[in-house]
Amino acid sequence: MIIRKASTTDAKKLANLIKEVEKNSKYMLWESGEREVQAESQLEMIESIQASENSTIFVAEKEQDLVGYLFAIGGKARRNKHSVYIVVGILQAKRGQGIGTKLFYRLDRWARDRNIRRLELTVVTKNDTALSLYRKAGFEIEGTKRHSLLIGDEFMDEYYMAKLL
Repeated sequence: MIIRKASTTDAKKLANLIKEVEKNSKYMLWESGEREVQAESQLEMIESIQASENSTIFVAEKEQDLVGYLFAIGGKARRNKHSVYIVVGILQAKRGQGIGTKLFYRLDRWARDRNIRRLELTVVTKNDTALSLYRKAGFEIEGTKRHSLLIGDEFMDEYYMAKLL
């Protein structure tokens, strides 16, 4: 398996991966089919992120298929350029195989090379698998967003988590 930066040639595969992850993930922000994820929009996203000094997209590639992604979106203001917000997705069939760990390891190296000092994300408090991955990667809970998401007919809390470098 290879962990690498996304390129513009990945746009179609990345769009399909995002759709598949959202279809099979109970705790993602976007529900399956709730938004249009197209190759064109992913191409624009990749190009925009490539032009940013403090943002990146990493993909996990196995046998020429994308099986995971990690978006790191940097702050735009001078006061928060040292901080990136993270969104991660891994194909359901590939979870528990170390892909998330490898994505976060690559993110760490990238962030340190760019003088990024803060990595942050949110996670549903009931998402034990993700919580385990994030803790393993060095993230700590900073607070709770109560009733942050409505999943089905149940309000769910999210943790704010961060890692200081």
